[in-house]
Amino acid sequence: MSDTKKAAAITVTVLIPAYNEEKSIGNTVRRVKELHPDFEVLVIDDGSTDQTMQMAMDAGANVWPHPYNIGNGAAIKSGLRVAKGEWIVMMDADSQHNPEDISRLLEYKDQYDMVIGARTKGSETALHRDLANYVYNKFATYVTKFKIDDLTSGFRLVRKSTAGQYIYLLPNTFSYPTTLTMAYLRSGRSIKYLPIEVKKRVGKSKIKLVEDGIRFFLIISKIATLFSPFRIFLPISIILFCIGFAYYFFTFVTQGRFTNMSALLISTSIIVFMIGLVSEQISQMRYEKVG
Repeated sequence: MSDTKKAAAITVTVLIPAYNEEKSIGNTVRRVKELHPDFEVLVIDDGSTDQTMQMAMDAGANVWPHPYNIGNGAAIKSGLRVAKGEWIVMMDADSQHNPEDISRLLEYKDQYDMVIGARTKGSETALHRDLANYVYNKFATYVTKFKIDDLTSGFRLVRKSTAGQYIYLLPNTFSYPTTLTMAYLRSGRSIKYLPIEVKKRVGKSKIKLVEDGIRFFLIISKIATLFSPFRIFLPISIILFCIGFAYYFFTFVTQGRFTNMSALLISTSIIVFMIGLVSEQISQMRYEKVG
């Protein structure tokens, strides 16, 4: 079969971002190739300093290298640009995700805009990460008004043409799953969560508990204000107003006057409310441009 016919036959690309994953990338690629020989396996080597790129090529993957380490999200963006398949399956290179679950994701490709593998309680994950993910999921559920089972899962299926519309929103860091999920929901697209079990990763994690934990929370807060700002500004406005009114009532009863602090709190609540209204309109205008 000619290269042209092979390219035309490819409908699914398995996209694997990798950075210094020489211990696991070869086995991950081989397992995917054995199960799905007709799929393109695309490894984006994010400036690895070990033998990741060579191991991936030896296992039969197409490799697109970054000249230096940019970030996990940047690798995903590069993969979305160069992938040949109509459907993109994103998975990690550290052997956490089971390649046999790829076919389970694909069963729902014609029913949902994005299918995500949600880690279950039986997964081999660290307790502190489970707790952090629980908080993130609850916060994202509140912001999106949609039950989020696994906000940070990197195992997901998307259509290339659809996901490509959101490339400009994706960060270069590990938080790209969060951004992509909330972008889809904000645009009225459908999402399916599919329960999966993940194994303990091979090698050392690139995520630092304290540093990345704080950064993740700040990123999620920023994303929340980006996609649904009124869900953030309105509660703050209400809290400030209630505190200001309660303090006014207290000082009126005890001192018979309206204090400057009460005026400041109530005025601030009104300002925050108005900023929320403006932010909501700006957010809406942004998504009117996305089909």
